[in-house]
Amino acid sequence: MRISELSRQSGVSVPTIKFYLREGLLPAGLPTGRNQADYGDRHLRRIRLIRTLTGIGGLDLSSVREILAAIDDDEATLRDAYKVLDRTLYLEGPTTLGRAAVDCARTEVAELAEALGWSTEATPAGEVLAHVLAGLRSLGCAAEVTFFVPYARAAEQLVMTELDLAADEGGVEKGPALLRSVLFGVALSALRRMAHERHVAMRFPDPD
Repeated sequence: MRISELSRQSGVSVPTIKFYLREGLLPAGLPTGRNQADYGDRHLRRIRLIRTLTGIGGLDLSSVREILAAIDDDEATLRDAYKVLDRTLYLEGPTTLGRAAVDCARTEVAELAEALGWSTEATPAGEVLAHVLAGLRSLGCAAEVTFFVPYARAAEQLVMTELDLAADEGGVEKGPALLRSVLFGVALSALRRMAHERHVAMRFPDPD
């Protein structure tokens, strides 16, 4: 199909598709003439993947580029691809929290991981949780690391379900596996918000 048809089927503008091509997010089409090329279903699927990761997943294009590279790397295992995903999801940013406060929270996160039977090795996600704890405390909010035990148990069940799906696919389809990892995280957050809305309404009913 021509780029105009690819645009129509994907719902993405031609300039945006050309941008994806220039940035290497989308593979080149099959040349058919000067400044012309044909595109196929793999281009359509790739565009939909990019739009899902950036739209629903909320990822920036730099992160998407790394994820796509991991998917396309025939030498990378699924475990390698998950490591890339973890790194892109938890980019380190500036913080105004004191070192002592964050170090204390890191120790508590490691103790929580040990109590759960998880690895105590420092990870990007563990670093985020440590900053969450330190941030809450810096603002005077009650925040004990044990508060997150129910969250951890729920997350563990979700991850086990997610990885079972990857196993059913033979454990080699990196694209679907990474997409699920991003979107299941969004789904978990959405379900928490739905439960939050319900219980807020029950505990604090509208006087009217």
